[in-house]
Amino acid sequence: MFRREKPELLIPASNLEVLKTAIIYGADAVYIGGEMYGLRAKAKNFSLDDMKKGIEFAHQYGKKVYVTANITAHNRDLKGVEEYFRELKEVKPDALIISDPGVFDIAKEIVPEIELHISTQANSTNYRTYQFWHKQGAARVVSARELSLEELSQLRTNIPDELEIETFVHGAMCISYSGRCLLSNYFTGRDANLGACTHPCRWKYHVVEETRPGEYMPVFENDRGTYIFNSKDLCMIEYIPELVAAGIDSLKIEGRMKTALYVATVARTYRKAIDDFYESVDKYRENMEYYKAEIGKCTYRQFTTGFFFQKPDSNTQIYDNNVYVKEYTYLGIVSSRNAEGASEMEQRNKFTVGDMVEIMKPNGENIPTKVLRITDEEGNEMESCPHPQRKIFVTFDKETSQYDIIRVQEKSDNSKKDCGCTSCGE
Repeated sequence: MFRREKPELLIPASNLEVLKTAIIYGADAVYIGGEMYGLRAKAKNFSLDDMKKGIEFAHQYGKKVYVTANITAHNRDLKGVEEYFRELKEVKPDALIISDPGVFDIAKEIVPEIELHISTQANSTNYRTYQFWHKQGAARVVSARELSLEELSQLRTNIPDELEIETFVHGAMCISYSGRCLLSNYFTGRDANLGACTHPCRWKYHVVEETRPGEYMPVFENDRGTYIFNSKDLCMIEYIPELVAAGIDSLKIEGRMKTALYVATVARTYRKAIDDFYESVDKYRENMEYYKAEIGKCTYRQFTTGFFFQKPDSNTQIYDNNVYVKEYTYLGIVSSRNAEGASEMEQRNKFTVGDMVEIMKPNGENIPTKVLRITDEEGNEMESCPHPQRKIFVTFDKETSQYDIIRVQEKSDNSKKDCGCTSCGE
C-alpha cells in the first residue's frame, strides 16, 4: 500500500549558488555543510553568513535546509562543537544531521528547538536502533546504505509513525560500511570520519606477495592495474513505486561536492519522476526512457541499485578504470538579464561566439540555442571566455530566465573524464 504523502526529495548543495539551484529545480529540502564538523572538509561548504542567506532563500519557497555535523568527534572537538551549535542557533536550520551520540547530546542541550536527524554514519540497520534514537529525541534516521527494500519495509512496520526514514537513492557508493572508511587515514593520515577523505577507493591497486617484495602483480589481466574498490553509482529512478511502498519519507541524493549542473539535472529528473508517479503510475512508466536519458546527462560511473534488491556482486564494480561518464559540460547559470536582453553569467567552462549550446530550464525544457555575442562587464566584445568564474554577458538566439543553466553536449558520446568522485558520508 502506497503512502499518501509524497516522499521528500532531499538534494545536496556545496555552496549558496547550488542551494538556490536545488530549490529552483525541484528539491523539497537541501542538506549542506558548515565550515566545521561535517564530513566534507574538502568541499567549499557554507560560511555562517551564506548559510543564513541559504536558509532564508529556502524558506521563502517553503523548503527546508539541514546542516551536517556528522563527524566522529574526539575529545578535542567537543568544545568547538558547543560553540558551533550556539552559532547555528542564530541561523535557524530546519535540522542537524548527526552521527556521534556525544554530539547529539550537545545538540539537545544547546539547540533543543532544532530537529535532530541521525546520519547514515551511525550505521542504523535494525528497528531497535531506530526505536532507540526515537527515544533519545531524533525526528529522523538516515538508513545505512546496506539495507534492502525488504528490510526498510520491516523497519517502517516496527517504528513509530512519526519517526521518519531517510534513504540514499542516487549517487556515489562507498567501499566501506556506511562510509566508515579507514583507508584514507591509513594511507595519507587524512581521516575520512573527520571529513578529510582522499578517496582511496578510486585508486588503482596491485597485489604484492609476502615473499616477493617489489613484485606488483595485477589482480587480473590488465596492465594498468585494477580498481578493486571502485563501485558503480547508485540510481533508483526506475524504482520510485518500490521506495514509496517501503515507506521511505525522504529520498536522498548524494553529492555535496557536485556542480550546479549535476544538482539541477538530478533534482529536476527525480522531481518529475515522483510527481508523475503520484499523478499516474502509467504516466510514470511511460516517461521512464525520458528519466533515464536525462539522468544520464550528468556525470556518473555507470549505475547500480546497490543493496536494495540483493547484495552487490562483481557486476556492481568498475575494475578497469576510475573515470566517469560525462555527456554535458557546465557553462554557467543565468543570474539576470540586462537592458539589452543579454544574460549575465559567471562563466564556468570555455565556450565561443557561434557555439551551439543548450538552455536547461527548471520546468523540464531543454532548448538548443546559439551564442551570438559575449561581452565582459565593461561591454568589451569577447570572441570566447577562457577564464572560469569571470562575469560575462551573453546574447543567445533564444530567451533565457534567471536560474536557467547553460550547458553544452560533449563532442563525443559518453565522454570519459578523470574521476571527480565524492565519498559516501553526507
